[in-house]
Amino acid sequence: MNRIFEYTISPTDAPCTVGEFLKQKGYSRQIIIHLKKTEHGILRNGVWAYVRTQLFPGDSLKITLVEENASENILPVPIEPEIVYEDEDLVVVNKPFDMPVHPSIHNYDNTLANAMAYYYQQQGETFIFRCINRLDRDTTGLLILAKNALSASILSTAMKKRQIHRTYQAVVSQIPAPLAGTIDAPIARKEASAIERCVDFEKGERAVTHYKVLKTKGSLALVELSLETGRTHQIRVHMDYIGCPLLGDYLYHPDFSKINRVALHSYALSFSHPITQKPMEFHMPLPKDMAGLFS
Repeated sequence: MNRIFEYTISPTDAPCTVGEFLKQKGYSRQIIIHLKKTEHGILRNGVWAYVRTQLFPGDSLKITLVEENASENILPVPIEPEIVYEDEDLVVVNKPFDMPVHPSIHNYDNTLANAMAYYYQQQGETFIFRCINRLDRDTTGLLILAKNALSASILSTAMKKRQIHRTYQAVVSQIPAPLAGTIDAPIARKEASAIERCVDFEKGERAVTHYKVLKTKGSLALVELSLETGRTHQIRVHMDYIGCPLLGDYLYHPDFSKINRVALHSYALSFSHPITQKPMEFHMPLPKDMAGLFS
């Protein structure tokens, strides 16, 4: 999947070299190396240029990102993904329950990556699977996929800087008190477990979760959550810590009497578009199994 970017150098950009300009635009070192090896990957005023070529106000710069090889070891499988939004640089999808994001030994052909590989194969496009925000197998909701190396680089940096804002909704087994608040409790790996995490004020890394109760039914509560940090299992550990574990959580609250998976949903995403910088915001209503708990 190839992508062409065109820039007109402004007085505030120049003088600078091509390489300096590209770094300012978010091109990683790896992308710039790739462009150097691509015939006509960098054109200044229509002429093949080097990264050390000087740029001046009014110059035109054409960048061609060429990707000829698809992701290896991802089998295209006819699973229809739910596309929420798509343009030349990114895709937002709604991931269903019981679908891993990436293939593994035990999940070779039932993942989101398999679905996306087939989706683009049908369009005759080469696609490298680049998932920006990951969700566990049983967590539903919104995910961002980058369609080229530049958008992946910029979105990954935004993710590290906490500039991609994620909001979750969860069903918990007890009503939190107070109905809104902040949990500031460090999280560490649980001793003797390679998977489980726990609140640990001596060894843990700082973790902050903001929550708000949206509705209740009996002892159940639908809670909206936003994260200041991104620790593994943060929502699940924090809600369990305050005595309100998520329903159907096989690790921290394995009660499947009301739902057969962890009741967690990636409800909203907001971020700046990696290329245009346009504000982007997406919402995805609760899936039926979670919404049905309050009907």
